[in-house]
Amino acid sequence: MRSALCALGAAAALVLLPAAHARAEGQEPDRDFTIEDPRITESSGLAASRTHPGIYWTHNDQDAPLIYGVDSRTGKTVATLTMTGVGTPRDMEAIAVGPDGDIYVGDIGDNLDGSWDHVWIYRFPEPKELKDQTVRAKQYVVKYADGARNAEALMVHPKTGRVYIASKNQDGGGLYAGPEHLSSSGTNVFRRVDDVPWVTDGAFSPDGDRLVLRGYFTAKEYAWKDGRLGDGGTAVNAPFQGQAESVTYTTDGSAFMFGSEGRNSRVVRVDRTSGGPSRKPAETPGGAPKSPSQAAPADDGKGGVTTGFLVLAGATVLVVGVKRLLRKG
Repeated sequence: MRSALCALGAAAALVLLPAAHARAEGQEPDRDFTIEDPRITESSGLAASRTHPGIYWTHNDQDAPLIYGVDSRTGKTVATLTMTGVGTPRDMEAIAVGPDGDIYVGDIGDNLDGSWDHVWIYRFPEPKELKDQTVRAKQYVVKYADGARNAEALMVHPKTGRVYIASKNQDGGGLYAGPEHLSSSGTNVFRRVDDVPWVTDGAFSPDGDRLVLRGYFTAKEYAWKDGRLGDGGTAVNAPFQGQAESVTYTTDGSAFMFGSEGRNSRVVRVDRTSGGPSRKPAETPGGAPKSPSQAAPADDGKGGVTTGFLVLAGATVLVVGVKRLLRKG
């Protein structure tokens, strides 16, 4: 079903993306790149390495305990990490790097919105060397104070180290805060601290002052204050992607990196400005569409933008409705 959504999104993208891609690949780190590894077919989370500049950690939306380090200069995988010390993952959806240098992986997906009474977080130190290796991870049991739910976004605050999860629901989800310190011997109860829109991923800025949350069509950057959202958010120029699943900041906080599921999926950089998110549209392989959150003329002369958006939106609503009846493999 994920592949069906990706195919529908790609079809709509043909209408939406008429112009040519202008940004060169392979020249500098933290630029647009294509994930070349044929094993990575459902990149569902993205996190910038704190130890290795230009490297992004990702994983498939599946049950294999594998984490991949991809070089943004080339799009090639430079490290494959196999987690041990944990059970078989069920639905890994998110990844983040904490202030302690540890990598956190959220096995938090639940397409039936409550079929599992608990989910898991895995945690291990970011490797000092980029090579294929086995890493021993800690496993944390997670429950929500107000009952089980589906989630795809896990964020670790870069100053406090506290872990947050954003649940996913078409009627709006919740932002949940974990305990001050995770316990590997007991249950970690996450409590709702705020409301959020439909979210497929999120990330804290390196300074911890902002939080970006994305969905299939839009993204917003929020001020972060006192452990919760500090404002109503500012629209970010998120690119249209086949199945928009991931987002993170570059390590210097100057830009967002947006990822998607699918073979040879693209990671697209969207620059920020000191006063807020960049107003320049992010580019994709086929062109440079604007986010639906931005106002645009009804007819800008290019044609097909409104139609393409409606096709993509309608396709997603249809497929998401069916996905709610199926458990991910």
